[in-house]
Amino acid sequence: MKQFEAHNDSHAGLRIAYLGPEIPALSATFIYREILALERRGVSVLSLSVHKPKHAATETEAWELARRTVYLYAASLLRLLLINLKTALGSSTYFSALAMALSDIREAGITRIQSWKMLYQFMAGAHAAAHIKQHGATHLHVHFAHVPTQIAMYAAAIADIPFSFTSHANDLFQRGSLLEKKVERSARAVTISDYNVRWLQEQGIDVSRVSIVRCGINSKEFTPKDLQADATHKPIIGTLGRLVEKKGFDVLLEAACALSCEGHEFELRIAGNGPLEEDLQQQVQALGLQNHVSFIGPLPHDRVADWMKSLDLFVLACKRDSNGDQDGIPVVLMEAMALGVPVVSTTISGIPELIEHEKNGMLAIPGNVPTLVSCIRECLNFRLHAEKRAENAVARIREEFDEEVNVGRLLQIFDPQNVENKQTLSNLQEGGA
Repeated sequence: MKQFEAHNDSHAGLRIAYLGPEIPALSATFIYREILALERRGVSVLSLSVHKPKHAATETEAWELARRTVYLYAASLLRLLLINLKTALGSSTYFSALAMALSDIREAGITRIQSWKMLYQFMAGAHAAAHIKQHGATHLHVHFAHVPTQIAMYAAAIADIPFSFTSHANDLFQRGSLLEKKVERSARAVTISDYNVRWLQEQGIDVSRVSIVRCGINSKEFTPKDLQADATHKPIIGTLGRLVEKKGFDVLLEAACALSCEGHEFELRIAGNGPLEEDLQQQVQALGLQNHVSFIGPLPHDRVADWMKSLDLFVLACKRDSNGDQDGIPVVLMEAMALGVPVVSTTISGIPELIEHEKNGMLAIPGNVPTLVSCIRECLNFRLHAEKRAENAVARIREEFDEEVNVGRLLQIFDPQNVENKQTLSNLQEGGA
């Protein structure tokens, strides 16, 4: 896949719209961080969100963004109908976009209730288009390839502007529909990993129209911890994420039990909340891990770095869940690596593109307790080696997963008239990704 080069040029005057499922959500901080990074480059961003966040990020910047975000599904049905009527009377593109939506409903299956939800998504798209025109945006970018992209492609058609979309994980593996049409209609399709590109190609998608842009972090905000191996204190192992099956917390607890039986002393701190919290607490009891494991609940994003610095090892035992869902490249792994915390994860999906086994972290087989035990044991027994890998991890984040690097890649899609971007885009269009 062709990779973009980052630029430091100014994009003052560029006006774009951004759409996500929930902005600013605690579970998808990368979206609002991306918006803020674009605004630091001089871009004027209209923030659109399908829903209000159930669990909102709490930083000051996040609250300020929430105040100016348009929540499309917060509008009443009557208001949406009035907006659509006004748009139909005043826009020459409305009915062609409606024909597109009706065609999509037929293709998705007119007997499926889920298909007819596209009609509501179309109406929400008209709502978004009205704000896009008012803002004067010349491009619409959307995160997640399912419902948000369905709204976005109708909004872009009505507003008569190009759109692009970033696909991640669940939105492809579990909820992907009309993917071929979405890629064809977009100015550029973006995804976060080579793994996803291969998966899309297996679905028959033209991947010459797909580019890789990572969901990065601002590495300047993550000062690596002092790496000093200290065998005198009990190692602290941490994990953080929504308490759901694909995060593999049950596998981690099984591994913790095995390590405890081997005589290892450690403390395991589990941060996050979710539907499996009670089940996991019961598993702790059943395994006799009460003296090893603590649940600390969800962490506001502005507290994550300090919490991670207290850890000797960060573990995220990602696996494929019973419905086939899996992670992409979890941002929380990037944050731990940027902080110089040794990491252990698994070979699921795009994670090996972030963590190279035994070079900048350790990788276990997804869902496999013995290999996870082996990786954690190695880190606990050879902490100097783990810390050397952590130093390599810091460099990996800065070169490939830094927010500024990847925002530069996005700007080459959003701002095709920029002189420094023209050749890059021309090459992409002629030679593919």
